[in-house]
Amino acid sequence: MGKYIIKRLGISLATILVLVTVVFILVRLMPGDPFTSDKMTPEIKANLEKYYGFDKPLIEQYFTYLKNLLKGDLGYSMKYKNQTVNKIIEDSFPFSFDLGIRSLVFGISFGLVFGITAALNRGKKLDFISIVIAIIGTSVPDFIMGALLQYFFGIKWGLFPVAQYLGFKHTILPAIAVGFYTLAQVSRLMRASMLEVVQQDYIKTAKSKGISSFRVTYKHQIRNAIMPVVTVLGPTVAAVLTGTFVIESIFAIPGMGKFYVQSVQNLDYSIVLGMTVFYGAFLVIANMIVDILYGLIDPRIRIAGK
Repeated sequence: MGKYIIKRLGISLATILVLVTVVFILVRLMPGDPFTSDKMTPEIKANLEKYYGFDKPLIEQYFTYLKNLLKGDLGYSMKYKNQTVNKIIEDSFPFSFDLGIRSLVFGISFGLVFGITAALNRGKKLDFISIVIAIIGTSVPDFIMGALLQYFFGIKWGLFPVAQYLGFKHTILPAIAVGFYTLAQVSRLMRASMLEVVQQDYIKTAKSKGISSFRVTYKHQIRNAIMPVVTVLGPTVAAVLTGTFVIESIFAIPGMGKFYVQSVQNLDYSIVLGMTVFYGAFLVIANMIVDILYGLIDPRIRIAGK
């Protein structure tokens, strides 16, 4: 197991290095100039470029960024005065993370329940309801879902606040809007996997031995059927925990999305690069954790991966 973890860690570090390199180049190729302004004199622009190191060759800028990145320094924002990218992420990420956790709890728990219920009631009413929910969740974009929730549950019926992030009631609608796709995805995968597992010989053998239906379902069907669900949790968890930019804007949540969108519009290279690297590293680490969990659940995977 130790070799398996070390191998996955090495792959993850190499992926993060490639990500940093590609994003660094792409950010520098973005059209426009962060220092272009009607009030910007050539002297001031030259001083700013020197301050941020833009007067140096690109390869030197790259290695300087890598050296600072190893120290955990993502640089200073070019638009927010005296604000470091680290500070902006530190202040905004907790809101995105909190929303993500609530969305994941909602999406994964209800998705598993709907998927298992649908598989155990194949062809019945509960199965049909689960399929309809999965179709809606995968077809309707989260910002449309968020707007519908705001209109019906916030404006029309007045059950929940429509914006801001000040208390538990404020978190319910955005968490549902973000987590509904996860719910649909988990439900669909769990149902399909459960229906596939139930046809396996070991399930028939367990039933023929007189083992109770509950034990067969819990110990054999669910445990083996949940593997595909674990596979998709890596990118899903990373995407949800780092925030969904549109939903944060719709519900006026001061998360990472607000700063990321504004930094792209303002050509704030430091924030665009820093947040992209942060998100990418989060995604890679989440996938690495999922790979390790996958190996713990099914020992055959880590043996084959040696």
